[in-house]
Amino acid sequence: MTLRAELGRKKRWVIKIGSALLTNDGRGLDAEAIREWVAQMAALMTAGHEVVLVSSGAVAEGMSRLGWSERPHEMFKLQAAAAVGQMGLVQAYESCFQQHERHTAQVLLTHEDLSDWRRYLNARSTLRGLLALGVVPVVNENDTVATDEIRFGDNDTLEALVANLVEADLLVILTDQPGLFEADPRQQPTARLIEQAAAGDPALEAVAGDGGRLGRGGMLSKVRAAARAARSGTHTLIASGREASVLSRTAAGEAVGTLLTPADEPLVARKQWLAGQLKVKGVLQLDPGAVRVLRESGSSLLAVGVTAVEGAFQRGELVSCRAPDGREVARGLVNYHADEARQIAGQASHRIESILGYVDEPELIHRDNLVLV
Repeated sequence: MTLRAELGRKKRWVIKIGSALLTNDGRGLDAEAIREWVAQMAALMTAGHEVVLVSSGAVAEGMSRLGWSERPHEMFKLQAAAAVGQMGLVQAYESCFQQHERHTAQVLLTHEDLSDWRRYLNARSTLRGLLALGVVPVVNENDTVATDEIRFGDNDTLEALVANLVEADLLVILTDQPGLFEADPRQQPTARLIEQAAAGDPALEAVAGDGGRLGRGGMLSKVRAAARAARSGTHTLIASGREASVLSRTAAGEAVGTLLTPADEPLVARKQWLAGQLKVKGVLQLDPGAVRVLRESGSSLLAVGVTAVEGAFQRGELVSCRAPDGREVARGLVNYHADEARQIAGQASHRIESILGYVDEPELIHRDNLVLV
């Protein structure tokens, strides 16, 4: 089976649609195009895929609603445009997905939500919960409050972080270009499309262009997003959202756009990425049974296997898991802060709620956030 054919079998897709596409180059939301993209996403879900939608366009739609032809420079105007435009985006997606009997959920994030590990875990749990319910999360940068990103950023960074967050198999970036070319096709019409390359290849940045009038990103930011997504083993496809049935054709294994591939398998890449992020904030002492389960089956760490808790860590921070002889077995992001971990240590998962008064996760550390050492 070819790599392109394998793309159609990948379960979890993050799909990003850019401002120029959504607003028909600034002329207001392109309702017909949105209906077509939504129909394709609904078909993907019917076929068994999970879909997270990362949508640009709030500022651009707000500009259209407010009658502005040029992107303003004043911060309050940009934030006002984002607030006005977000209403149009939500209405458009909700009405289109409802036609396919699919529910949507608005998720507004800032980069701080994904750099703070407690908020990271909260966002991860929410998105995974929505996917399990068959709901389409519609994710956007919270431009109304994210002043740094509204001034300098773009949703290409956000889409890569979301791909890391949900451990996506495939990131699809729909843009107004057919993909990445060997040179800027606007300046060199004979430039050839790059059909496949390695994500993170420095040579790709040399051929990527600048952003357009409406969006803040460009092909360069998309290349960099693919490199970030590859840290979690995610494949990235950069393709034209204006090509007919582009998502359906991708699922069918057709060679559309530019495919950027990660160097490592998803789980290996994700855990390598995770392991390099944080310093250890505490220690969980494990009983022999828990050590054996972690080493032999790669399971999550349950509280019942913990004999002692050291340190003053917070939820989402990195802790070391040690065997009775003191040797380090694993490291991972803990789902409860230190005081709570002490209360539930040695207890079965079904008792967490009665002990703490709530239950966030049944595991003390989920296996996706656990690295054997």
